[in-house]
Amino acid sequence: MGLFSGKCVSKARLDGKTAVVTGANTGIGKETVKDFFQRGARVIVACRNVDKANQAVEDIKKEFSNGENLGELMVTQLDLTSLKSVRNCAKVILETEKRIDLLINNAGVMMCPEGRTDDGFEMQFGTNHLGHFLLTLLLLPKICQSTPARIVNVSSVAHKYGCIDFDDLNWEKRKYSSLGAYQQSKLANILFSKELVRRLAAANVSGVNVYSLHPGVITTELGRHLDYRLRWLWRLFSFMIKTPDQGAQTTIYCAVDENCANETGLYYADCAVAAAAPAAQNSVDAERLWDESLKLVGLESNYNPFTASQVK
Repeated sequence: MGLFSGKCVSKARLDGKTAVVTGANTGIGKETVKDFFQRGARVIVACRNVDKANQAVEDIKKEFSNGENLGELMVTQLDLTSLKSVRNCAKVILETEKRIDLLINNAGVMMCPEGRTDDGFEMQFGTNHLGHFLLTLLLLPKICQSTPARIVNVSSVAHKYGCIDFDDLNWEKRKYSSLGAYQQSKLANILFSKELVRRLAAANVSGVNVYSLHPGVITTELGRHLDYRLRWLWRLFSFMIKTPDQGAQTTIYCAVDENCANETGLYYADCAVAAAAPAAQNSVDAERLWDESLKLVGLESNYNPFTASQVK
């Protein structure tokens, strides 16, 4: 259990609100769903494995079977390694949900062996950044109609050691580094958040706040690809490792806390604003990454994600 961990103490209710949480069948995603469910939200559990998602939902309902003023839990299929799946998921949500008050881009992979998504992207960049980039843009019209709304992008302190190689975003020229690819994808999460805030303002869209965060080092399935050296360090610094519940606190804070209701575009750790790396504040890179990402996910350069008529 992590000895140093922030905690969201807000008692804010989410009655009548709808939240979409990706990667929500385990780890901090599942803990986030639990919290929202207790606050009365309708929660869309968006996961690759529908069977595991349904089991997670049943587990949560059983855990809180005696609870009062609970929300609703719905499962939808989302495979972030497939742009087709991302589009299908967005289509289902847009057709079935009247509003989207919270979008929690939580799912991800960490330091996995070299691999490619269904669309040929480097696995970590494709999953952690491009999949969420496309999902967010497709859901934005509904989010903009549901203000006040929040978008929370789960990044990592690993972004501080990353760089965006625009000449080789998908690691086709360089010798592959699972750590380097992870760091790039987490830096991309924050740059995406930064550019989204800028474009929301440019489009005169108010009431949609965007947050990025480091959840901490957590005992979840994400660590399954660590090599023996990193596993040794993991054990050595076990006193700093958080439980999934502790790791979910900053996500929950950014999603519900009144103290950050008027904050947007900032980076958080342990339920407080933190300093992101200089590379994460590079507005030129943020804009370029947006443009490159549009091309990679197959959207036109003039795609406007802030109006419903643009949804594809």
